[in-house]
Formats: sequence, C-alpha cells, structure tokens
Amino acid sequence: MSGAEEGMHPTEPYPRNLGSEHPVVVPPARAGGPLPSAPIAVPPPRRRARWPWAVGIVVVVLAALAVGGEFVARAVVAQQIRSQVITALKLPADQQLDVNVGGIVLPQLVAGRLDDVRLSSKSVALGPITSAVQVDATGVPIRGGELGSAKGTFRITADQLEKAITAAAGSTPIESVTLVGADVKATGSVTLFGASVPLSLALTPGAVDGELTFTPTSATIGAMTLDASDTSSPFASALKPLFATQKLCIADRLPAGVHLSGLRVDGDALVATFSADSAITTDPKLLENGTCPAS
Repeated sequence: MSGAEEGMHPTEPYPRNLGSEHPVVVPPARAGGPLPSAPIAVPPPRRRARWPWAVGIVVVVLAALAVGGEFVARAVVAQQIRSQVITALKLPADQQLDVNVGGIVLPQLVAGRLDDVRLSSKSVALGPITSAVQVDATGVPIRGGELGSAKGTFRITADQLEKAITAAAGSTPIESVTLVGADVKATGSVTLFGASVPLSLALTPGAVDGELTFTPTSATIGAMTLDASDTSSPFASALKPLFATQKLCIADRLPAGVHLSGLRVDGDALVATFSADSAITTDPKLLENGTCPAS
C-alpha cells in the first residue's frame, strides 16, 4: 500500500530551474533543521592607488638632482675663489691653495653671499720666509659688495724663523734660533776684548705696523746674564746694541688691506695673526702691496 493510501502526504519532487521566468523558490528551513545554503556576495578587489609610488620616485629624482647640483656648484665656486685669490694677490699660477666653503652652497648662491669660506696653503713665500697660511672669511660677496670679515694666521716654523731673524739682525751675530716657552731664543757669538764669546738672546715676538718684531729681554754672554733694564754692569753700554728691537717688515709682501695684529709662539712654530679690511673686495688699492716704514 502507498503512502497516500495510508493517509500520509506523498513526497513531491524538488522543482527544477525553469529559467528567469520561473525562478526557483527555495523552501524555508524546517524548524530545528539546518539553514539552507545561499550564495555569498564577494566584493571585487580594491584597486591599490599607485600615486604614492610615483611621488616617491619624483622625490628621489629631485633629491639626486639637488645633490648633483650641489656637488657641481661647490666645485665651481671653490675653483673660482682660488683663481680670483691667486690673481688678486699675484701668486704663482700653480700655488697650492685649498678652498673650503661651509654649509650648503646652492642657497648661498641664490642669496649672493657665502657664509663661511676657509682658504689654506701649506707654503706661501713672504719675503725671506715661507709659511703656512690659513684664512677664515665670512659674508663673502658673490655679486659685489664688501666682505663681512676675514681673519687668518701665518705659521712660521723654527727653521724659517731663523732665516727671518738672521735677515733682520743685520750686524748682530745670530747663528741659530729656537723656540723656548713663549720666547724666541737666538744664539751666536760676540767678540769682546779680542775674544769670541758665546751669546744668547731671549726675544719676545710681536707685530707692529706690518712688521714682525723681536725684542730682547735678556742676554747671556758666556756665564753672565744681563736684563735689558740692567745699566749697572760695566758691559751695559757695550752690549746696549744687542737689546735693540729687531724688525722684519713683510707689509710690502701683503695687500695693503691686510694688517698684522700679533705674533706669538705656538708649540714648534711662530704664529702671526692678521685681519683684512671689509672694503678689500671693493677697493682695488687695498689689493696692492703695502709699504714698509722708512728706516
């Protein structure tokens, strides 16, 4: 006997898909039964924006161009400064001269003024001596105008100093020069009563009106030492010429706009300090060599 005959409902077949005109109707879930499966909508993948990568590439390219431009500008500026200094000071064309420009050069070129420039050379001839030179300048004009400031040093070694003092001593019998503490010690010999006696002078260095000065403070002759102020010794009048200040003028070897301001012992060398007039970049006369005081 079939299920209909026994009072039960027959099982109807699940309707097949008859197209869009007859959509398939999914029967509701039975109480307590599992939920029918249904299609889940998946959003399309989001397209990642590429513009940050493009901006990054542009920034890198611009940075590379800026670094390259800075490198070229620094080299050109240094070369131009070196050339102008050698020409203005009438130095040899092959003069060793290092130029260092501080800070980032490109903004300074736009502003028309270099903030900090250092010039240095290991060997520059100044009359009878050769010294190392260093100059620190600030506010260096590019398109005309006065210089902010410039200060520098000449560093003279003991052997070069010996040449300088020997040249300045004239008739004073100086044979060697050494640096002792803050003083310069010059040694030689002097003839007294027909005999050659060892001589040693303690000299205090200084600078006045374009001249390097060496002022004796004491003299040792043989075993006897005299101060410059000692007039009681029987030899005082005879030795008085030894206490005369020796001068070495280098003003005629320097631009008129450069002024010596001091001379001191620094370790194994004598250091002369100097400064430059701000108008040295605008007044051609200040670039001409100065003159030495009349003797």
